[in-house]
Amino acid sequence: MNNPVALPAADTIDAGALIAEFLRGRSASTVRAYAGDLAHFARWLNADDAEAAARALLACGQGKANMVALKYRSTMTESGLAAATVNRRLAAVRSLVSLARMVGMVSWALDVRGVEQQRYRDTRGPGIDAVGAMLQAAAAARDPRKAARDVAMLRLMADCGLRRGEVLSIDLEHIDAAGARVAVLGKGRSGREWLTLPAPTLAAVAAWIEHRGDAGGALFCGMNGGGGAVKRLSGSALHEIVKRYGAAVGAKTRPHGLRHCAITSALDATGGDVRTVCKFSRHASINTVMLYDDARRDDAGAVAALVAGRYAA
Repeated sequence: MNNPVALPAADTIDAGALIAEFLRGRSASTVRAYAGDLAHFARWLNADDAEAAARALLACGQGKANMVALKYRSTMTESGLAAATVNRRLAAVRSLVSLARMVGMVSWALDVRGVEQQRYRDTRGPGIDAVGAMLQAAAAARDPRKAARDVAMLRLMADCGLRRGEVLSIDLEHIDAAGARVAVLGKGRSGREWLTLPAPTLAAVAAWIEHRGDAGGALFCGMNGGGGAVKRLSGSALHEIVKRYGAAVGAKTRPHGLRHCAITSALDATGGDVRTVCKFSRHASINTVMLYDDARRDDAGAVAALVAGRYAA
């Protein structure tokens, strides 16, 4: 990537300590995402690494730094990146500068906002029939150990609405079988919270633990050629597992699609009780759950049918 902005040297800024503090206390998946975003910014800036990019940006002063951010945003947009990706990468740079301001490295902040996003979202997921078929396909896997593991992971996402990162961050010690609950580290949370597991979900997790064994560490692991458990399963591996089971039953989905399905099913089951479902989904804002409820009911479609009927009459 060719950066059109010439930046001054800034050897006196301790960017390494700033970035370390910026990433401190975040979940492993968040650290990977932010580190990747800062690395992308550094490559665009033709800097050696994220630390060098941060030093150069902070040495610019407010006006020039905002110009750099504007050019960075334009480059990403013109390259065809999704608005969500552009905004996430820009937010990472903006948050780093905000932290630098808080600790007195600079006296200004980046003012460049993200690009406008389309709000068209499929919040329904693959549907309960497809999810049920995916569970059956997983249970029928040739290797009983992989079958047990995959069913347990699918259950946690489809029954409890857990996110991919939440599932993969669970260790054995976070399962309380006697209390039928799991300790989950939610998105943006600093500590775990205990969630009650439905009977089918608990049974699936228990069945996997029987195969896994009682050694400490990650609950869900990859497996070697002999089927033995190895290191913690990666996010990309779980994505491929869900994608494969979806394809096997004719559904195009991903891990978050199972969460979408769980939330939509919860709204159906509770008659649209968005307050209760917000507790289930653990969204920060009830307005997010309202998006799911709107899509579930398709009020706009119902009104369109009424309007079309008037013309026909």
